[in-house]
Formats: sequence, C-alpha cells, structure tokens
Amino acid sequence: MADENRNTTFTRMQDGTQEDYGLIARRSLDFGLGLPDRVLTHLQLLAGDTGGYAVDRLTHSLQSATRAQRDGRDDEYVVCALLHDIGDTLATANHSELAATVLHPFVSDENHWIVKHHGIFQGYYFFHHLGLDRNLRDRYRDHPQWRACAEFCAKYDQNCFDPDYDTLPLEHFEPLVKQLFSKLRRSIYQPALVAQAEAQAGEATV
Repeated sequence: MADENRNTTFTRMQDGTQEDYGLIARRSLDFGLGLPDRVLTHLQLLAGDTGGYAVDRLTHSLQSATRAQRDGRDDEYVVCALLHDIGDTLATANHSELAATVLHPFVSDENHWIVKHHGIFQGYYFFHHLGLDRNLRDRYRDHPQWRACAEFCAKYDQNCFDPDYDTLPLEHFEPLVKQLFSKLRRSIYQPALVAQAEAQAGEATV
C-alpha cells in the first residue's frame, strides 16, 4: 500500500514504532515540497490591506524585493526582502520574529538577523512620532549585523511605500522563493530528512 493511502494507528507518540516514524518522515518530506507554494499563498494575504499607508502590504513587500534586486542583491537577500513582513497577518505585535522564524532554516545567519530585527531598526524612522524611542536599535550597536540591518531598512523598507514606483509583480519572484525553500540549511530534523531523501532516491533507481 502506498504511503499516501495509509496512516499510523498509534494514539500516543510513545507507542510509535520505527516503521511508524519512517512513514511519518516520508510523509513529512513530501509535505515539505509544498512549502514554497504555501509561503507564496500566505504572502498574498497581505494584498488589499494598506494599514493606512499609500500602498497595501503586498505592494510594499514587492517593492522592497524589487529595489533590492535592482540594487544587485543576491537571490537570498531578495527573498528575505520579499518576505520580511509576511508575519503581519498572524503576528501583528511581533511580525519580524515570525518572518525570521519562517526563513531561519533556509537563510544565512546575517539575513536571518536582519529580518528578525528590522522592526526595531525601522522604528528609527517613526517611533518618535508615537512617543517611543527612535534609537531603540542602538541597543544592538555592537552587534556585527547592526549596519546591515540599518542599511536594509534605509534602502529597502522605509522607502517602499511609493504607489508610482515600477514595482515588479509577485510572479517575477516566485522562482526565487521556490529555489530558496528547496534547500534546507538547518533543522533538528535535517539528518533524518536527508536520510529519508537518500533512501527514497535509492528506491527510485532500483
């Protein structure tokens, strides 16, 4: 019986067998292949809501990625720019951290840090209008990525609300998203997933 047509029968994880978890690992590997499409679908939820800005959240994200790409940034950086606000729909109080969590298994430490902290660094441009400390970012002044995060916000975030800018469509960036999320860099499950992938590849060649 094919894996997709059967499930395990245990009701407590402690009762699962090696065979059970082999099945689950194979199913997990297959499910992971759909991650890029799920990310793109979730990104589209940003469309339509401006939050009071001159463009909606999706256009802002696309404009950020467009500016980064036209500035010669590499594909990983561009995807990070595209997804930096993907957390807005579910984590309105800490959207930067959610976006960083989604990206963390697939990107460099520097890009992960930029995405995770961009909300605080972006505050330099408006926190003082809300009675907050615009220099809150300076708590990270000694961090190696401080300058990189400040640069991201200056070049690809705070200036990406222009309705007249020639912003590229989401379709343009889809191949980059699919490529990025097809290469896992870090995960506690990585050794098991790699072993499963190699096993499935071996079975396919028999």
